[in-house]
Amino acid sequence: MNRTCPRLFIIVPCYNEEAVLPTTAPMFLDELSLLQETGRIDGDSRVLFVNDGSRDRTWSIIEELSHQDPRVQGISQSRNRGHQNAVLAGLMESIGRCDVTISIDCDGQDDIHAMEKMLDEYLAGSDVVYGVRSSRDTDTFIKRFTAESFYKFLRSMGAEVIFNHADYRLMSARVIEAFSEYHEVNLFLRGLIPLVGFRSTSVYYERHERLAGESHYPLHKMIALAFDGITSLSTRPIRIITLFGLVMALLSLIGILWIVLRACTGHTVAGWASTACIVCFMGGVQSFFLGVIGEYIGKIYLETKHRPRYILSECTDEMQEGPEKAEDPS
Repeated sequence: MNRTCPRLFIIVPCYNEEAVLPTTAPMFLDELSLLQETGRIDGDSRVLFVNDGSRDRTWSIIEELSHQDPRVQGISQSRNRGHQNAVLAGLMESIGRCDVTISIDCDGQDDIHAMEKMLDEYLAGSDVVYGVRSSRDTDTFIKRFTAESFYKFLRSMGAEVIFNHADYRLMSARVIEAFSEYHEVNLFLRGLIPLVGFRSTSVYYERHERLAGESHYPLHKMIALAFDGITSLSTRPIRIITLFGLVMALLSLIGILWIVLRACTGHTVAGWASTACIVCFMGGVQSFFLGVIGEYIGKIYLETKHRPRYILSECTDEMQEGPEKAEDPS
């Protein structure tokens, strides 16, 4: 692993980004040039775009960019498999091709210049550098509240996450190789990467508005991601259910003893309202608990199938050559 002048791959997942890609692609290339000029990276570094089964011209634009500039490479998934799998595809395909990767979204919201600080931390000895938002002042109250609650809830459920960190991060080659031993189908990268270990640190930056196009991560996708994170990384919900069930069993036992005592003393309690409320309450609790347990069973079902987490349908020329051939200077 080259620490002095590493070969960098900037991994950029793309899904229906034809509106913003022509704007941000030159920005990535300019940053690549700046990093090379300042001696932080090797001149053979690349920007790797990962097309996540886009339905627009995203892949065509990536191909055009790769023909115009050899520093642009691209791979295309056979269908849309989600942001996490797109990032994973870029990481796995970078193995043997580079010394370090930085994953970043295509929309231009993350500060590209934070890469300079990330590489400085890498050159100082860190293997993982997390890009963390320094504030959420530009967000609306609802957006800020839901996002911060998202991270706090994940932590309370036992998931190891970096507060206000998404998927903007630097990873060294040895971290990626170690991470390749994780075979989960249900991916939550921001919770899995800390489990790999190695020396890590954080770099703080300001996040901007999206440069063009529309966000592909609405509220329902954030909720789904939170469920994936919790059920993939923590068994705490199951334990909470067990404890709650124990408490309810004790309360039920007390209730039974009270009813028997009242019956023995001739003070029976009549009334359908209280009975109906208890039945409805217990029915709702049981349905909710069965749903949580079902989520875990569903994850187990998907994991046991061992389906591929990504399938590539197309690659640009250099990516087709393979890592060994791509590194051969001849």
